[in-house]
Amino acid sequence: MSVYLWKPLTPLLDSYVHKVALVVLNQSLETQTKLFKTLWKKAAFKIFVDGGANQVYSSFDPTSYIPDLITGDFDSIKPNVRDFYKQQVERIVVLGALGGRLDHQFSNINTLYKMKSSKSDAHLQIYLISQTSLVFLLPEGKKNMIEINTGFEDEMCGLIPVGSLCEHVTTSGLKYNLHDQSMEFGQLISTSNSYDGSKEPVCVEASKPLLWTMEIKY
Repeated sequence: MSVYLWKPLTPLLDSYVHKVALVVLNQSLETQTKLFKTLWKKAAFKIFVDGGANQVYSSFDPTSYIPDLITGDFDSIKPNVRDFYKQQVERIVVLGALGGRLDHQFSNINTLYKMKSSKSDAHLQIYLISQTSLVFLLPEGKKNMIEINTGFEDEMCGLIPVGSLCEHVTTSGLKYNLHDQSMEFGQLISTSNSYDGSKEPVCVEASKPLLWTMEIKY
C-alpha cells in the first residue's frame, strides 16, 4: 500500500521554504494575529472570501495586506472595505486576449467597453497584451496621455473607433495627427500610424471611446 505523507504544521516553521495558498474566511482574527502574519509571509497566493476582507481590514493596517483575489457572493463584505480593496488595483494586464479566433478577440474588446461603463471599475486600467501588440480603451472626454519611452514600443500604432461614430478626435505626438476630425468604420480610421520621434507622450482627446493599439517588442 502506498503512503501519502501529510505535514500539516510545517508551514509554520521558519525553515519552511515551500509556498502555500492562504484563504481567509469571515472569522475574527483578533486571537490569530501571529498565525495570520506567519502564513501571509509563506503564501504565494492570498484569497479573501467575502467577509474575510472585513476581518483583515479591521484587524491590521489594510495597506500592508492586499490579497491576490477577493471572491464570494459579496453579501457580507462591507461597502467601504470592498471599495478600499478595489482601489488598490490600478491595472489589469490580460495575456492571451489577442490572436487566435477573431470572435474571441472581439469579445475581449467588448469586455473593455463593459468595464468602462461600470462606475465601480472605471478607475481600472485594463490592457490586452500579446507578444507583438498591446490594446486598451481610451475614455471619452479626457486628455489621454500615453507614455511611449520605455523602449518596448515598436514602430506602429493606431486609433480604432469601435461601435460608434466618434465625431471629434484630436491628437499630438503622432506621425499622422488628427485635428478635431471624425472617425468611424466605413470612413476614417487610424491604422499603420507611428510616432513623431520626440519620445514625448502621445495625447488623444476624443468625444467617444477609442481603442488604442500599439506594436510592441519584447
